[in-house]
Amino acid sequence: MTTNPAATPVPVEDVQGDRRWMDMHEHYVREAHEKEPEVLFVGDSLILQLAQTQIWTEKFEPMHCLNFGCGGDATQHVLWRLQNGELKNLAPKVVVFLAGTNNHGHTAEQVAGGIEACVRTIVQQQPQAKVLVLTIPPRGHQTNPLRVKNEEVNRRMASLLQSIPSVQLVDVCQGLLQSDGTINHNDMYDYLHLTSSGYAKFCEPLYCALAEILKMQDATALAMDAADNLVETPD
Repeated sequence: MTTNPAATPVPVEDVQGDRRWMDMHEHYVREAHEKEPEVLFVGDSLILQLAQTQIWTEKFEPMHCLNFGCGGDATQHVLWRLQNGELKNLAPKVVVFLAGTNNHGHTAEQVAGGIEACVRTIVQQQPQAKVLVLTIPPRGHQTNPLRVKNEEVNRRMASLLQSIPSVQLVDVCQGLLQSDGTINHNDMYDYLHLTSSGYAKFCEPLYCALAEILKMQDATALAMDAADNLVETPD
């Protein structure tokens, strides 16, 4: 059986020699020991840069979110991080996942398999958590092979993830394409990474999904507390 390189965990090669990627990973492992987030974000630069936005400060920080994004990560790199300490000592209610746009040399089938491997790792290590998998946003000013491949990955994920309990696919691509199929420079400054305007569109369905999950979980917890209070204690 041929090994899927997108689902084979490997660390990023330190070609520049500054050890930044490994230092970030080790920082995240320490944060996993020190913090108690209700929501954990894991993924590539689209996740990482979200933490630098006003939307993060206003919308997501009040939800007690923690961000484990790494610029340039492909699925195999995120998978390595997940299997090497970033999910330990945490018990989030929700894990938000996005990766795949950096898997340039892999087929759509391989990328979807890499995402599935990451999600199954999250579910295995964090069985109490709901997992929100984000669709890969479009890239490139006009239609191009990478964008077409990412669209195919999204279609495959919609099928693959149905069999995994507590996993929901969230479409964050709506509004990022104009009527002629192009991407607005004001939404993606380099036609890959999001601006504040782009993040506003990207985050709207994500925020709604997160708010609904947390609201339901809080309501369940309150109901359980109320039920416990009704139980008579022996004299």
